[in-house]
Amino acid sequence: MNPESLKYLLLGVVVFGFLLGKILSYLNVKRPVPPIPRTLEGHLDAEKLLQSKAYQTENYRFGLVSGLISFALSVLMIWYGWFGAIDLWVGTWTANPMLHSLLFFAVIFIASDIISLPFDYYSTFVIEEKYGFNKTSIGTFFMDKAKGYVLLILIGGALLGLFLWLIQWMGKDFWWVFWIVAALFMVVVNVFYTSWILPLFNKLSPLEDGALKDKILAYAQSVAFPLDNIFVMDGSKRSAKANAFFSGFGKRKKVVLYDTLVEQHSDEELLAVLAHEVGHFKKKHILLGLVISVVQTGLMLFLLAQFVFSESLSLALGGAEWSVQLNLIAFGMLFSPISTVLGVAMNWLSRKNEFEADAYAKDTFAGAPLAAALKTLSVKTLSNINPHPWYVFVNYSHPPLLQRLERLE
Repeated sequence: MNPESLKYLLLGVVVFGFLLGKILSYLNVKRPVPPIPRTLEGHLDAEKLLQSKAYQTENYRFGLVSGLISFALSVLMIWYGWFGAIDLWVGTWTANPMLHSLLFFAVIFIASDIISLPFDYYSTFVIEEKYGFNKTSIGTFFMDKAKGYVLLILIGGALLGLFLWLIQWMGKDFWWVFWIVAALFMVVVNVFYTSWILPLFNKLSPLEDGALKDKILAYAQSVAFPLDNIFVMDGSKRSAKANAFFSGFGKRKKVVLYDTLVEQHSDEELLAVLAHEVGHFKKKHILLGLVISVVQTGLMLFLLAQFVFSESLSLALGGAEWSVQLNLIAFGMLFSPISTVLGVAMNWLSRKNEFEADAYAKDTFAGAPLAAALKTLSVKTLSNINPHPWYVFVNYSHPPLLQRLERLE
């Protein structure tokens, strides 16, 4: 395709992605407020149900405004060739192609982050604060930003530098070498995330000796799940919302419980949540997810190798000549419909896995306390108990609450 046709194709992809997301969000937020389901009586009242709807509506309106601004900027950048203009401007700073590319992405990232900062701030300190979720201080908010920048420069910069060097050194064959690097990186992150990255942002404390720990260890032993690392994370430092997760392999397995989860639930409910997380491990969901991510990354890199040396793509974004950084941005746009389809498939698989983990918890522990925990979590986080089926199909990685309760109860 010639540059002009590619330009209109890029615009079409951006428009399609924006309209699809906003139409689905509109359908979801316009779902009527349902009567309180019998299974949630005693957990949910009319006031809380209306508050949940208000929270969803406010987030939808906020997302619409922020999304429109982002969409408009993307369209303008493509239409007027501003990506190419920025690339030419940055090119006057250095004659080194590698440094040119790194500086270009640094400029794009900084500009994007500056634009998104007010929206992040409003979401955290206005919307989340209004509904009682925000526990983040302004100092923590900006410190998280600073730490994120440092990690991005050290880790992201190193990976991006290697990626660009491989493209220059190997040509179209770069993709399989970087695929190996990316796969190793994903494995390392999965194994060492709670040891290396998470402590930079949160404090992890070993679960104190006592009845809860004894019950957890007894359950783990009953299902032949070797577990020594049980941590409580200070999630309340940032949000009143609760969660739990599992990471790692072999001796590096760790279960992390948010302190808010420990505070809001009984020991039986916590054990049921833990049983659910163990179910993910026993059913090999974590390993399967990692394998699929590696395969998807390989597919994306292979496709990228077919486009990254196209001069027409660079010209379509306003470049004066072939530019690897412009082609990476253009490919990201072109790949987004494929990414959406893959995301839908991954969400379907994730919902299936959640049902399987629920069933495992029910079979090896009990269904009632897990159902009770899900009800409490849903009510306290103002979750949508009546989401639109199409929104669920595209966006939900977990089944809707009532579907999970139906199977558990």
